[in-house]
Amino acid sequence: MRKLFISSVLAGLCIGFGGIVYLSVNNAVVGAFLFSLGLLSVLTFGFDLYTGKVGYVLWRGLAYVADLNIMWAGNIVGTLTAALIVRYSRIAEDLRPRVETMVSAKLGDSGLSVFLLSVACGVCVYIAVRAYRETEGTQRVIMVILPVMAFVLAGFEHSIADSFYFWLYVCYGRGSARLIAYLYLAGIGNAVGAVIIAIADKYIRKEEVNGKNN
Repeated sequence: MRKLFISSVLAGLCIGFGGIVYLSVNNAVVGAFLFSLGLLSVLTFGFDLYTGKVGYVLWRGLAYVADLNIMWAGNIVGTLTAALIVRYSRIAEDLRPRVETMVSAKLGDSGLSVFLLSVACGVCVYIAVRAYRETEGTQRVIMVILPVMAFVLAGFEHSIADSFYFWLYVCYGRGSARLIAYLYLAGIGNAVGAVIIAIADKYIRKEEVNGKNN
């Protein structure tokens, strides 16, 4: 349990660092590209990221659900750590306007919109993780970067990245009770999206195997 929690904290920290770079770049495409370093780092080092693991929940049993809760908590602690690093550094005020604008827009969104955008993000993250496991070399890197860039540029909701932005928002002295509800809703949406694409993936692969056997 301790190892899983530490691994999850490190995963959250990686995503937080990706968020820091994203906020530091004015060009959206460049920012999205550099944000992908967060997930690439998680996959390269084998850290435990909730959004990258939740898609497999239907095949892992109840013990895995408990592990996902530990991952979630560790990821949140990791993003808090990243936010504190920013808050007490010289770049804090440079990032403040963009954070406040971003989070204010998120909090003004409807619950249905947040859920649907989170489902879409869950699909993208599953694709990135699945591609990383199935490919090698340069192709592996590209197939992680592209889905990440897609969900960042499209404005899909990644619950762990959101937790970094929310923590930083709170560190600036802002806050709202909606932040907690927002994160839980985004986390559920990420899970639904990942599970849906995972089920489709399993079904198609099974059909391919049956087709070959026939």
